[in-house]
Amino acid sequence: MALDLKSSVGTVPRIGPQRAKLLAEHGLGTIGSLLNYLPFRYEDRVNFTPIAELIPGSLATVKAEVVSANTVRFQRDRGAIFLLKLRDSSGFLSTRFFHGSYLQGRFTPGQQIVVHGKVEMDPYRSSRMEMINPEFEVLTGSNSDPANSTEVGRIVPIYQAIGAISSRMLRRILYWIVQNLPANFPETLPADLLRKHKFPSRREALVAAHFPPPNEKIGDLNLFRSPAHRRLIFEEFFFFQLQVAAKRKYERQQPGIPFQVRDDRIRQAVKRILPFKPTGAQKRVLGEIAADLERPTPMNRLLEGEVGSGKTLVALEAAVIAIENGYQVVLMAPTEILAAQHFLSARRNFAAAGYRAELLVSGMPRSEKLAAIERIRSGEAQLVAGTHALIEDPVGFKKLGLVIVDEQHRFGVLQRKRLMDKGVTPHILVMTATPIPRTLALTLYGDLDISVIDEMPPGRIPAKTRWRSDEELAGVWEFIRREVAKGRQAYIVYPVIEESKAELKAATAEYQRLAKEAFPNLHLGLLHGRLKNTEKDAVMEQFRSGKTHILVSTTVIEVGVDVPNVTAMVIEHADRFGLAQLHQLRGRIGRGKEASTCILVAPKMITGPARERLETMCATSDGFKIAEQDLRQRGPGEIFGTRQHGEMSFHIAHPLRDHQLLELARSEALAISEDPARAEELMKLAVPSDAIWKERHQLAAVG
Repeated sequence: MALDLKSSVGTVPRIGPQRAKLLAEHGLGTIGSLLNYLPFRYEDRVNFTPIAELIPGSLATVKAEVVSANTVRFQRDRGAIFLLKLRDSSGFLSTRFFHGSYLQGRFTPGQQIVVHGKVEMDPYRSSRMEMINPEFEVLTGSNSDPANSTEVGRIVPIYQAIGAISSRMLRRILYWIVQNLPANFPETLPADLLRKHKFPSRREALVAAHFPPPNEKIGDLNLFRSPAHRRLIFEEFFFFQLQVAAKRKYERQQPGIPFQVRDDRIRQAVKRILPFKPTGAQKRVLGEIAADLERPTPMNRLLEGEVGSGKTLVALEAAVIAIENGYQVVLMAPTEILAAQHFLSARRNFAAAGYRAELLVSGMPRSEKLAAIERIRSGEAQLVAGTHALIEDPVGFKKLGLVIVDEQHRFGVLQRKRLMDKGVTPHILVMTATPIPRTLALTLYGDLDISVIDEMPPGRIPAKTRWRSDEELAGVWEFIRREVAKGRQAYIVYPVIEESKAELKAATAEYQRLAKEAFPNLHLGLLHGRLKNTEKDAVMEQFRSGKTHILVSTTVIEVGVDVPNVTAMVIEHADRFGLAQLHQLRGRIGRGKEASTCILVAPKMITGPARERLETMCATSDGFKIAEQDLRQRGPGEIFGTRQHGEMSFHIAHPLRDHQLLELARSEALAISEDPARAEELMKLAVPSDAIWKERHQLAAVG
């Protein structure tokens, strides 16, 4: 039977209506899309381990005979415990299955069975080893030969379960699919690229990725370095980069707004707003932006710089160029606090020049909002700072020339496009304080030119970071009291606003407790996302003015809060925060000329990724090192908020891990994009049955 890749998964054996519906809800509604759902790891179940040679703590595959099988007792939290006793020629092995009543009657003495799982010491008999909830395969009839099983006698693919559809069930389903693939399976890569890089065909690659040949190295498979994986990873990058290259070429051909930049009047206007002498990096980056603004094509540039490196000042300098050329500027930020911060900064810096800055956020009173929209529409407002409210339909600009998007990864690409459409091919400057390794930048922002501010303003001292436990909090609070006694201020950050079942300390409750017990003689403020805008503004103004000594907050201060007098930050439950988020929070201190300290509060006994995050924070303040470690732990889609926007829904490729293949794919895509007809023809081959691919390429085209 030859399969039609466009057919519904409901036509596949073992997939009934309920499973088909569940798969469709996860974007796997066709056979072709399910075929692209690849294993995330592999287990070697080719070589069986004799029971006598099992090592506690290891994963092992054992072929043995059933000695006995029965339900031994019930436990409230684990239901029926099913005990299966096995033996081979070297010894005996016990296996336990919690909630195992469904196994009653499945086994009889003398049956041949293969089990795979982690070997542990029996807590009740220290000399006996056991497996708990192992995977198993009963070898009967045609299954007596393990080579015919999807579970044993082979390198076994492990899939991420989809709801109630287990990895085991997915193996059975996909084994049937690959056995019935059509001989004329569609190829997506051109023949010359296959020959040049010695890639297998797409059919061969998919079959080998799902069910690898027995001679494949398990290490290469789990590192996604097998020939099949390399080809599929290259393919994903290649088509994405081909679309990005086409978009970049198209934009370079669009008519833009050539600004006058070298005019002495404009140069003096730029200098007039500078509060201090710019760093060499700021001068270099402004030069790159100014060169773009002079050209008759729209600027599309990413401005990247650490927290506190002076990105906003450079953006305001670019805004001055646009304003002096008679155009309006819009600056969109992801939070109302950050938008207000940009508005206040612009108003302060523009005061000497007399430019009109405007703020537009959803939380404004209706009358104020309507008045602001009218000033924007008339052109009276020359720089407009705001949030998503800027892209609403009532908002229109008289003459929009420059769009600035801050922390751009927090916005969907369609939101960015709606803002751009408020003008006629305006210049685009996107900013981020999240350090982005080059390989990831090529994927996220391949259509943008990149400028990096790699120098901090003089006098900045990197914050020291310390890890303390709850038992050491008395000393932490004493340290905060000493800092305040020196005339400094502090942040104390909590992960949640109110107490929850997760047993996390909450900002509201801790604010009251700290004010009463730890800091009775100091003035504390409370800031969180549920406060009204007027309340947030009042809290922040009290803190900026120094009337509030300590600000108790949630992560609402992560971006946009700039109070140079703050020299201390305490982050409770620090093990619950992501690495990039911890780095962003720490960036709120060390913004003045005094030494600063960030204290991470978490148990000292934690292990795994949480421990790695805290150790990384204590070891370095280098944003690029932190970003790379975060990428290894979480992947780019989580870090940059792109997973929910669909920008990086790769099936298998990972920009950091696969950076060499990314560079190779980008190089080949750029070469082919020189022939637009060939590039367009190739794009038609980009896995047409896969909805996720279609969405990704549409988003790449949008921006």
